[in-house]
Amino acid sequence: MKLANINLGSNVEVDPTSSLNNIKIGDQVKIAKNCTLFGNPNHLLEIGVNSYVGMNAIIEGFNGKIVIGNQVSIAQQVTILSGSGPNASITLQKIFPIVKGEVFIDDHCWIGAGVTIMPGVRLGKFCVVAVNSFVNKSFPDFSVIGGCPAMLIRTLSDEEKRKLVTND
Repeated sequence: MKLANINLGSNVEVDPTSSLNNIKIGDQVKIAKNCTLFGNPNHLLEIGVNSYVGMNAIIEGFNGKIVIGNQVSIAQQVTILSGSGPNASITLQKIFPIVKGEVFIDDHCWIGAGVTIMPGVRLGKFCVVAVNSFVNKSFPDFSVIGGCPAMLIRTLSDEEKRKLVTND
């Protein structure tokens, strides 16, 4: 387990099998077993308040800034990447260059199990991502997405949106 350059809020729970570095975690966040979460000393990985990261998640923020908002639910075996490509083969990079980019997961998103989110993606508030989806583009607030590659399944209805943004 590697622990370095960590800024923890209050009442944060991190399973001892998880590895964290170059990270800023808000209040009341829970990190489950066997997670690997890291940023870069120049741009910390940020996780907002009351968020949850499920077992075996990998969040790689070394190549670009990753910001996860407040009250975000990340299920088990989710991978979020700020960089992707054949990093061991300079020759193969001539055809498949390494892709780097920031990732933003806005407040109240729900990321299903086994999802992969690629560099350069932004998910708006209240997005829901179906299990085992491959997300390689951005989606606006209130989107329900899924597939490989992920596509818009539907947008939350006006009645659903009202329930989310009011105290009814």
